[in-house]
Amino acid sequence: MSAPGVLMIAATPLGNIGDASARLVEALARTPVIAAEDTRRLHRLARDLGVTLSAEVISLHDAVEESRTRRVVERLQRGEGVLLVSDAGMPLISDPGYRLVRACIDEGIPVTVLPGPSAVLAALAVSGLPVDRFCFEGFLPRRAGERRRRIEELADERRTMVFFEAPHRLVETLDALASGLGPERAAAICREMTKTYEEVLRGSLGELATSIPEPRGEITVVVAGATSTRTTGDPAEWAADVASLEAAGSDRRSAITTVARRRGVARREVFDAVVQAKGRARGDGK
Repeated sequence: MSAPGVLMIAATPLGNIGDASARLVEALARTPVIAAEDTRRLHRLARDLGVTLSAEVISLHDAVEESRTRRVVERLQRGEGVLLVSDAGMPLISDPGYRLVRACIDEGIPVTVLPGPSAVLAALAVSGLPVDRFCFEGFLPRRAGERRRRIEELADERRTMVFFEAPHRLVETLDALASGLGPERAAAICREMTKTYEEVLRGSLGELATSIPEPRGEITVVVAGATSTRTTGDPAEWAADVASLEAAGSDRRSAITTVARRRGVARREVFDAVVQAKGRARGDGK
């Protein structure tokens, strides 16, 4: 039985074709099988690089990844090399490929990587935020309630956080991040990295949520982690914070927990502040 082929995970340019490495050009020209997220983009990339593809091209997007993984593994088991590429950047990072890599490892098939452009690392580098420790959170949930709960889970995250977002959901996401993490939290919006209209906007979540122009293109959001320095404030501010979160769709229990964590005070203190504020609003408190 022949030795299995090698699966090579290859990064492709985010936008600027000049970022393609010589190794990528060689791999596109010589690898017998290419598994691509979008075959049309693959052929466009090859044309831009002056490469004539002789490989068999297999479509491997989200909808078919599970069903076609076995087919790709069988080619590797026959000794053929396979190149895995996504639309832009590094495969598997919010892109297809994990099932294939996992299946290869389980079958004892060698897996290697051809490193290169990454939207996550590019955005971190230009964000101006700490990069000594960071985490990638991908796309936040689309449903408002699920998104709010995920952000609440991240309120105490000390590492810089990186998110992907679609242009039409960006303002909504920034509002949710400002409500859940605090409008003063530093952030950067990185749009169309390496392309003609590359743009990086820096500021607080509150500022960005209210001033962002109509966004277009590929977007990466970088948000500073929580710090040990908390602004405790006074009970009236705590109650106002809770009211703001409730207005954004949070239930009162979750809002109180979020504010207590953000302000660095006991949950009971925030609860009492809310009760007192309600009493004053009714006119039965001093």
